[in-house]
Amino acid sequence: MRIDRFETTMAPRRVAARSADLLIALALCGSLLVGCASAPPKPESMRDPQANFASYRTYGWTGGGTATAGAPGAAPVGLLDSQLRAAISGELQKRGYTEAPMGATPDLRISYETAAQDKIENNPVRIGIGVGGYGSNGGGSVGVGSSSVRNVREGTLVIHAIETARNVEVWQGRFAAKMKGGVDQARVNSAVATTMQDFPAQGK
Repeated sequence: MRIDRFETTMAPRRVAARSADLLIALALCGSLLVGCASAPPKPESMRDPQANFASYRTYGWTGGGTATAGAPGAAPVGLLDSQLRAAISGELQKRGYTEAPMGATPDLRISYETAAQDKIENNPVRIGIGVGGYGSNGGGSVGVGSSSVRNVREGTLVIHAIETARNVEVWQGRFAAKMKGGVDQARVNSAVATTMQDFPAQGK
């Protein structure tokens, strides 16, 4: 009888101990996952401290194979160029700038660069969590796997703003992110908006 009472007393303790161990393991894995999760990509920007953005009102284009879209003798504007120009124009106009008419000298000349490259991405830790139960006994398992490697394609967008009067760059924005799916106007708009999020509004 003593043995029966002893086992009846200890069984809940064993279950509680296993549950406590499982909670600790889950908390540890949660910390590891948070620490290992990659942060979303952020844009980088630079601004000339001597630039007087209050004096800039108009913009035009340079680079990309053509100095001014539609100018006589200019190289044809490709599809991606058209999408980029539309997106950049949208962001500039939101900030109060207007595109200079053909033949006029703009206050700012805008140029941009795009690039894509294949990179190797390493995920150092893979964690698996299992929880199960049988009868009055609870159980759990935590598995940590080896690192995994995969190839990813990264796209980079760089936008330049050049003050025409001094012929110096007054602002630059850069954004790099993984390329997923095809390129369409919505994706271009999103990339340009992210790249230009720090571009000063007209008059500031």
